[in-house]
Amino acid sequence: MKFKLICCEVFLREACLVIAQTPHTVDPVFTPKGAHENSDRLRELIQEKIDETPPDSGYDAILLGFGLCGNSTLGITARSVPLVIPRAHDCCTIFLGSRLKFYEYFKDDLSAEWSSTGYMERGDSYLRETETGKLLGLDRTYEEYVEMYGEENARYIWETLHPSREDQDLIFIEIPETSHLGYKEKLEKLACEQNKKVRVLDGDIRLIRALLYGQWNDDEFLVVPPGKTIKAVYDYDRIVSI
Repeated sequence: MKFKLICCEVFLREACLVIAQTPHTVDPVFTPKGAHENSDRLRELIQEKIDETPPDSGYDAILLGFGLCGNSTLGITARSVPLVIPRAHDCCTIFLGSRLKFYEYFKDDLSAEWSSTGYMERGDSYLRETETGKLLGLDRTYEEYVEMYGEENARYIWETLHPSREDQDLIFIEIPETSHLGYKEKLEKLACEQNKKVRVLDGDIRLIRALLYGQWNDDEFLVVPPGKTIKAVYDYDRIVSI
């Protein structure tokens, strides 16, 4: 089969590795990491890359190397070629290799900051905040919680959702295939300067591999037929729908 891949550049190394291994033909297009800072612009950029694909391109599918990503893929529409997107809130889930691993590691702090090789080597920032809390509606202001639940309950909810990061370890998701590049050690050096430690999580490129190998089970991927649009579910399970 022949695929077009539209993917965030934080996955560039992992995606290129799998492209070299998959039996399918894959033409990749990478979007800059900084595009995530404006979800509306990233959505436009992804849709532009889809729309510029001619109907006679010969592609069997356009693969999206993104999660819901702060609603950046919400409203993306398939044209003449089906789209395939992982059921993931953001790139953190994709780096970890599953939604279950994400929930296991981050359930107590859905906005925890983390890093990875792909994230550290591109752009100016080296930490990424997960966006799951925002997507689940947990990004209200303190005043909104007071109005909804009263002062005492609002304080408890706020402190639970916004734990202090001053004494928190830095998180690094290490992909075995890129661990030799030494970015974990670079983050450890930065952490030492801040009197912090680095907590290492085991990453896994299984979702990237499945995406590029055409192994799209319904539990982990959404296939969007031509003319259909990606919708958000805002849960821990399906995440996206049509």
